[in-house]
Amino acid sequence: MSPRIGLFGIGLANYWDQFAGLQKRLSNYIDAIAAQISLSDASLVSLGLVDSSDKAFEAGLRFRQEDVDLIFLYVTTYALSATVLPAVRKAGVPVIVLNLSPEAGIDYAAFNSLEDRAAMTGEWLAHCASCTLPEIANVFNRSGIAFHQVTGMLHNDPHVLTEIAEWVAAARVARTMYYNRLGVMGNYYGGMLDIYTDMTLQCATFGGHIEILEVDELSALRSQVTEAAVDAELDKIHRTFDVQEDCPAVELRRAAKTSAALRKLVERHRLGSLAYYHKGTGNPGNETTMSSVILGNSLLTSTNIPVAGEFEIKNAQAMKILDSFGAGGSFTEFYAADYRDDVVLMGHDGPCHPGIAEGKIKVRPLSVYHGKVGQGLSVEMSVSQGPVTLLSVVETGKGSLKLLVAEGHSVAGPILEIGNTNSRYKFATGARNFMEAWNAEAPAHHCAVGRGHLASKIKKLGSMLGITVVVVS
Repeated sequence: MSPRIGLFGIGLANYWDQFAGLQKRLSNYIDAIAAQISLSDASLVSLGLVDSSDKAFEAGLRFRQEDVDLIFLYVTTYALSATVLPAVRKAGVPVIVLNLSPEAGIDYAAFNSLEDRAAMTGEWLAHCASCTLPEIANVFNRSGIAFHQVTGMLHNDPHVLTEIAEWVAAARVARTMYYNRLGVMGNYYGGMLDIYTDMTLQCATFGGHIEILEVDELSALRSQVTEAAVDAELDKIHRTFDVQEDCPAVELRRAAKTSAALRKLVERHRLGSLAYYHKGTGNPGNETTMSSVILGNSLLTSTNIPVAGEFEIKNAQAMKILDSFGAGGSFTEFYAADYRDDVVLMGHDGPCHPGIAEGKIKVRPLSVYHGKVGQGLSVEMSVSQGPVTLLSVVETGKGSLKLLVAEGHSVAGPILEIGNTNSRYKFATGARNFMEAWNAEAPAHHCAVGRGHLASKIKKLGSMLGITVVVVS
């Protein structure tokens, strides 16, 4: 979902008649940032140069009408804080203050050789972006307005480009989460006290809507799936997965039929993510449905609709965040450590994310689903080798949520070939220290894994949502 980004610069109207060309020059600075933001998928609302309190009130109203998710405030030269506060207060969204110099440094010799003192002052003002930052910070602080800064150069500054891109990415994820429809189907896995969550708190923190679904509905949809639809879904399964020769044809058709029904369920309720679990006893139809969902849920996960097993709502949220950052987002948990290789072993049964797998995912038959009713087909994969990020949405016990993040690397090596996801992860502090640090933050035992190092982006998302982000390193 494309974010809506607001942009305005500030200046002082009194300067324009005094210093020829200054207003145009500063406006060009804003245009340069607008061009940079426009390279992203964002919808930009650029209001140009705001140089009076009247224009600031108009800017705040416009930003609010345009439903912006984030505002970049470019301090082009000295300007009164009264040209800032009304715009930011009315908009009511996070503000990023851009403290950007037009050049790496002032050409002192050229500057001092100017014979016109007015021209010298105009040139000075064109480099005077840092002057009003303390004033703005003071006013924001006294007004209870959180703000963030990006400091550097207007042109050819990798730090600035990265920071702006990450803030836009965080705004995109925040907007996606706000409008996301999370389906919850079935019930909690009895006794897993850590995964129980306050669904109202989830909506209050991330936004979105939680749709309560019945397994009966999925079973009813499954009964309506045609043989032609099963054939089409079966073809998709063979194209996506490496189906092992010992997979019974009847189980493949059973999984394909359920997969087709799952897509109908998602379309009917316009779901962007799903958490599910059903014990499946006493109703053969529902048991057939829920013991054949793994392939279909993996296919959904690969198409930006992450699916979390064991009714793990918090982890469905974490998976959706990683997926919205373009990093995938697969369900996982710690299960062992290999101290010889100093790696943490992680994985889980159930659906996976085909888009972040190392090679093609294997489909294997299982005679029993451990700890669950039923049998059928399951998936076996490792996360592709390279940098990864772990993310957990943690309920603090104090009426709030926090995001727990860690960056590591998926590395090569032997895994358990048991028809589950299994990966080996290295962390800078070593397996022992990492597990202790992670567990000290008291997360649930499930978490999400995605490709790439995303801690910096997730910290920005936390700032936008007003929640704590803890990075375990």
